[in-house]
Amino acid sequence: MLLQLALRKKASALTAIVTAAAMVLSPLPATSAQDGPKGPPVLRDTETEQLLREYTRPILRAAGLEKQNIQMVILNDASFNAFVADGRRIFVNYGAIMQSETPNQLIGVLAHETGHLAGGHLAKLRLELANAQTQMIIAMLLGAGALVAGARSGNANNGLANAGAATVSGPQEMIRRNLLSYQRQQEENADRAGVKFLTATQQSPKGMYETFKRFTSESLFAARGSDPYLQSHPMPAERVEALAQYARSSPYWDKKDDPALQARHDMVRAKVSAFMERPETVYRRYPLSNDSAPARYARAISTYLHGDLRSALAQIDALIQAQPNNPYFYEVRGQALLESGKPAEAIPALHKAVQLSGNAPLIEMLLGQALVGTDNKSYTDEAIRILRAAVAREPEAPLGYTQLAIAYGRKGDYAEADLASAQAAYLRGDNKTARELATRAKTRFAIGTPGWVRADDIVASKPPRSN
Repeated sequence: MLLQLALRKKASALTAIVTAAAMVLSPLPATSAQDGPKGPPVLRDTETEQLLREYTRPILRAAGLEKQNIQMVILNDASFNAFVADGRRIFVNYGAIMQSETPNQLIGVLAHETGHLAGGHLAKLRLELANAQTQMIIAMLLGAGALVAGARSGNANNGLANAGAATVSGPQEMIRRNLLSYQRQQEENADRAGVKFLTATQQSPKGMYETFKRFTSESLFAARGSDPYLQSHPMPAERVEALAQYARSSPYWDKKDDPALQARHDMVRAKVSAFMERPETVYRRYPLSNDSAPARYARAISTYLHGDLRSALAQIDALIQAQPNNPYFYEVRGQALLESGKPAEAIPALHKAVQLSGNAPLIEMLLGQALVGTDNKSYTDEAIRILRAAVAREPEAPLGYTQLAIAYGRKGDYAEADLASAQAAYLRGDNKTARELATRAKTRFAIGTPGWVRADDIVASKPPRSN
């Protein structure tokens, strides 16, 4: 189930450090973030997230971050990119998953980002930004003073005014170069840390090297003739050469990915392609002549998404017959039926998906949606039970609260329905609606009860910060 969720405004603080850097480094006037586009939506999928967690778990353990509850977040962006921005999440564009041909290539990038986390680079960069801004303010004040003095002395003393202008521009350029140099050093340190973590977990750093080498080839033309002191990352060729030296020294340089892991990686890439790319692109990647499991997976999903339910179900059933214990095939079957207006027929497949996945909360939410969608009141209590369990373990997914609100409403429990609706609105970033619903919920709950307290928390909450 690949769900696209709007990036919650409260979570948009993840771009704060990037925005601050842009304000310091950009030669153009900074635009109010509220006037610009919001961050890209987040993509949710149990199969993909589980694979990414398995990729990062040994790396985080080697980095001493295993107990920090670092989360993986997939962004709806086709470009190859991964980054950390708030010290507790690693963001990965779906494009990075699509373009990584092997698990090791993606794991290498994740190891690099873990190097940033382990090195405390975000906190250190914030300090550097604060220092740079302080220095820039001082320089501007000194320059402004010289400009005022020049203006008071009249045209005869234009030299003093010019000196004031130089006092403003000169230090700003030096501060900018120093900050960029600091960022380049952080990138180099993250490269080294990434190789260290890969070696400690007996994994090859070759994928990391291959990925950065590819970036080098793509960026050589753009970097030609550029000033190396104005680059926030090390110059590509120099960076890859340095990476090659310590990556090749790893005793695991030639170690290959486990075939079973490669198979799962290929399945996830196929799934992402099917959900995110046009059908003609999917069929170019996975033509009918390709009878592999990933190719059949991609074509089955693409077929249901574009209207041929009967053919899609036949293809999915063939996949289930080949791998009867794969929960994600049952999930896709249930999702195809649910989205085709057949919620009752979706229930058996989703029950099986929940069972095989170990009660994955996102799949539970899909099952709850199917139970609610049947309009059969005999399913109401089961839907509430399943959805409550799901949101307890996945409290930031609006879908669960939305379906829970419908189920409570059907049962006539309007206090819980209002509260669930308020929680869904808050998670979508609609703070005004959330407060209105929570205010109404408070009138339905007895004062001091758990429901009243949760509603009061929403009413009293501050609006989530925008970018």
